[in-house]
Amino acid sequence: MSLVKKAVAAVLVSALALPVSADVGAGSYLAARQAAYDNDFSAAADYFARALAFDPKNPALMENMVLSQLALGRHEQAYPIALLMQEAGLKSQVANIAIAVHLLAEERYQEILDRDPETRGVGKLVDGLVAGWAEMGLGSVARALAQFDKVADEAGLRGFANYHKAMALASVGDFEGAEALFAADDGALTTISRRAALARAEILSQLDRNDQALEMLADVFNGSFDPALTDIADRLAAGETLPFSLVRSVRDGLAEVFFTIGAALNGEAADDFTLIYIRSAVHLRPDHIDALLMTAGLLESLGQYDLAVATYKQIPSDSPDYHAAELGRAEALRRSAKPDAAIEVLEKLAKDYPTQPQAFVALGDLERQQEAYDRAAAAYDKALEFTESGAPNLWFLYYARGICHERLGNWPGAEADFRSALELNPDQPQVLNYLGYSLVEKQEKLDEALDLIERAVAARPDSGYIVDSLGWVLFRLGRYDEAVGHMERAVELMPVDPVVNDHLGDVLWAVGRVREAEFQWKRALSFIKPDDTDGEADPDRIRRKLEIGLDRVLAEEGVPPLKVANGD
Repeated sequence: MSLVKKAVAAVLVSALALPVSADVGAGSYLAARQAAYDNDFSAAADYFARALAFDPKNPALMENMVLSQLALGRHEQAYPIALLMQEAGLKSQVANIAIAVHLLAEERYQEILDRDPETRGVGKLVDGLVAGWAEMGLGSVARALAQFDKVADEAGLRGFANYHKAMALASVGDFEGAEALFAADDGALTTISRRAALARAEILSQLDRNDQALEMLADVFNGSFDPALTDIADRLAAGETLPFSLVRSVRDGLAEVFFTIGAALNGEAADDFTLIYIRSAVHLRPDHIDALLMTAGLLESLGQYDLAVATYKQIPSDSPDYHAAELGRAEALRRSAKPDAAIEVLEKLAKDYPTQPQAFVALGDLERQQEAYDRAAAAYDKALEFTESGAPNLWFLYYARGICHERLGNWPGAEADFRSALELNPDQPQVLNYLGYSLVEKQEKLDEALDLIERAVAARPDSGYIVDSLGWVLFRLGRYDEAVGHMERAVELMPVDPVVNDHLGDVLWAVGRVREAEFQWKRALSFIKPDDTDGEADPDRIRRKLEIGLDRVLAEEGVPPLKVANGD
């Protein structure tokens, strides 16, 4: 048995806990497909291995096994299966990626160059850039640069090629040559990615041009610096010569190839396919922070929150990107239904970075979702204290804090915040609706409330909540006939919402459609969750309306009876 087949056998046998049988093979195959559908790569890899033990020459099983292992970042486990596929003459892009990354990790550059691109290639762009770095690995800078120029001649690939050519030049100390590429075409190459701008900043610093590096960063990022950019800017301003860290070696350059392509694919290709490129970058360069952050983000998008949390935790605490990583980890914890753990992360982050508003914003949002409105308001206070006056999210902070004040019964504070939000963003439909609806509920400034909500509906005509608000303000104004159509439309948009159905019942009662009103109240009751004790739809009040009617309920509550506008 060959070494490859022995390695494959070891992978398969290690996954088996039961004797192989037809039932086990079929069951494992179905379980593997379900796990793959759910993006549960760990379970998929296990079940595909079990299925392969029953049907070891199945191309689809082998390809899915390789893909699952690559998605987990287990390149050494993917390699023997991929090599078996190659020996069997099976064409597979994911298998070719696994083999190429393995060869690159072992610095077998001549084997990379000797591959047949038709049968063993990954793709024209990847193969071309990898060939350039492989030439660097073999010691020929001239052949490497010629290879990058060859890629640049392909339609649409010049930006990728010139970026890697600049990285190659910088990696061997030719910072003048690298800067010439970045400066060409009014600095177009600088703007292709965040890493390109950071690379140019380091190159300019190596050329003793820190002032130009600072100006370039301010221009590219519009002066809006996160903690990582702030750290770089502070060091430049202090006169420090930044080391060139983006690509320190041939292996770093190869990692950059897979990261560059993965970043280009992000949002354009399937997340699991993009993930294998980014995982390959991390495999070649474990300290590639941007690749780790993108890996975690992709895992979040795929619903693999535990894997995302584990990936975010790989960012060291002394990294300038630690702040971003911890924000990401908190979000992944929140999405995995672990709010207490997320709050703990954010509280520590806010303590460690007391003047950075992002952690306070995230903490406020999470506390508000947990209905801890007092703690949320306090977090938003801090966020507002450290948010610049022209920040694009400033309106939202006032809006979110206003919601907290309204929930806490502090209406003056809430109204002030809502109006501050509208000063910053006058046509924001959420704010228009929330302020308008709140005024309706308080029976204050109803004409203004109607204007606010009509503007909100004009902006979001398909929002059930906002259309409901319009119907409800018309009801409060005694314009019952006008309210009916809007409330019916709101129920169409939100057919199982208890509040909207309850409101429609009240409107129908007001126009004399008693049976239909009772039907809507019964629907509203059926949609109220038993554990919902803080909802706007009050089940006891709805039952009382069904028992004695809306008019008598209003009388019991000491509320004026229904009265048609300009009528009796």
